[in-house]
Amino acid sequence: MSTVGIAEIDSIKRRIRACDYLVVAQLFLQNNFLLEKPLEFNDIKPRLLGHWGTCHGINVAYANLKAHFKNNPYFSFILGPGHGFPALQANLFLDKELFKIDKKATLDKAGIEYICKNFSWPEGFPSHASPFTPGVITEGGELGYALANAYGLALGHPEKTIAVLIGDGELETATAIDSLNLKNLLAGSKNGTVLPILHLNGYKISGPTIYARKSERELNELIRGFGFTPIILTDNPEEFQVKLDNSPKYPFYILKTEKGYGGPNQYQMSHQIPLKNPATDQSELIQIEAWLKSYNFHELFDEQKGFQI
Repeated sequence: MSTVGIAEIDSIKRRIRACDYLVVAQLFLQNNFLLEKPLEFNDIKPRLLGHWGTCHGINVAYANLKAHFKNNPYFSFILGPGHGFPALQANLFLDKELFKIDKKATLDKAGIEYICKNFSWPEGFPSHASPFTPGVITEGGELGYALANAYGLALGHPEKTIAVLIGDGELETATAIDSLNLKNLLAGSKNGTVLPILHLNGYKISGPTIYARKSERELNELIRGFGFTPIILTDNPEEFQVKLDNSPKYPFYILKTEKGYGGPNQYQMSHQIPLKNPATDQSELIQIEAWLKSYNFHELFDEQKGFQI
């Protein structure tokens, strides 16, 4: 049984929905962030820049990890696929971490409007994770270094627990795959705990990843060869929490989600912006509105009561 109860499982699910909504709003909207009226062309940003494909998986991982380690003040999360920054920003916003460095990021309607409009916007927030983002030590445009950075953060800090999310395309880099050997160099009571999580969503940009095309047995044996125990995860929070509770000494989690899950199209077409012309194409504008409404954000946020997650 999981140490996380039924109410907390529901909270995880609601948080994922809220963050998925906030990601889509960041990517597309410059007005009408709560859908208080039907979307119009002028509600869409004139320049669309960002990445949707990896974001749902990031939200799944972050929500489950934060729930599991909520009582651990020494827990850290490192995001390898930093191009999925709108997901990280949505979570940092909900945790009030963004507010600590930017007093406009309030947990209300004004704060939602602020982070969404200013994502990938002049003088606003960047499209990728960057050094001024709270807790970020791996930049979003440099894939491959996240696991090595996690072990570096753990060095000499036995109190720390560091979860690091690694993209399946990222694991194909020499830096990332070789960093798995750091487990042997940094094992011991003088260093912290590193929890690698491979986000296996199948595609790198528009092409299939090597690890997603391996059989489960072949992938598991590769991971075991580095001294880890592979553990398969999905976006089911009950299962996710149970497996976090019952992990071996050196777990290597494999989170399987579909690339672009929840969006209007999936897989390679969803890597960046899955709908290119919603500011001029009525059919795409309708798809954006339906996509946003699918999260039932009105159940998760109330202008008077705030977030209900």
